[in-house]
Amino acid sequence: MLQPITQTSTVHGVQLETQSMAGGSAPSAPTLVFLHEGLGSVRMWRDWPLSLCQQLGCSGLVYSRQGYGQSDPVPNVRGPAVQEGQQRTGRLQPDYMHREALVVLPELLRQRGIEKPVLLGHSDGGTIALLHAASFEVHACIVMAPHVMVEDVSLQAITLAREAFENGALRDRLMPYHANVDCAFWQWNDVWLSDAFRAFDIRQELPRIQAPLLAIQGANDPYGSMAQIDAIAAQAPQTQRLQLPACGHSPHRDHPLLVTQAIIDFLHRLKA
Repeated sequence: MLQPITQTSTVHGVQLETQSMAGGSAPSAPTLVFLHEGLGSVRMWRDWPLSLCQQLGCSGLVYSRQGYGQSDPVPNVRGPAVQEGQQRTGRLQPDYMHREALVVLPELLRQRGIEKPVLLGHSDGGTIALLHAASFEVHACIVMAPHVMVEDVSLQAITLAREAFENGALRDRLMPYHANVDCAFWQWNDVWLSDAFRAFDIRQELPRIQAPLLAIQGANDPYGSMAQIDAIAAQAPQTQRLQLPACGHSPHRDHPLLVTQAIIDFLHRLKA
């Protein structure tokens, strides 16, 4: 069995941790690009990307965004936001997912020679996938627990996460997945709980997506409701929705076999 290859890629002066998986017997098959959640990383996906790629006969690319996993940290992550050229320091700004989708991801794909990928994003990664697909050509877009607007339930859960990080066990649970766990947590938590982020809303950008879409949402997700994927379907009518009962914020972890089969069926229908 081929094992993933872990490397680093320098994108706009920032070293990013990447993991690539070789394709199967179909060289024309699109590459799956996995985009992690707000506290995720390459390691936090565990072996699910490799398993999915092997079952599909596709190549795959997983990477940790700046400040996550083994990628370069964000300097002065809780300080004033500063941008010099394409590099940023300090607190994330409300457009951070736009920047990832429109500046960082395109350059990483260019360096890897990946054209028209299948984007597979979870949570923040799902939002990034949608934003990229609205501006660039992709083979398909698969999103799990994405955010296209800010809900009160999301802010309540993120406030509880702050309490768990400062006074509970969350920091210890995240430490194995991030070289700088404080950077990983605070860049995400600070921007989501900022006053400026309350107006975040990408619904008006979704009609530009032409690619096939699969949107998956857990019925018991504390970070978002069915309103998120309902809004995607309202703006992009090609969307196939999948609601999973007894499922929280991570469908691929709560129901790995069901989610894997749904993705395989979705992509096979496109091929047909």
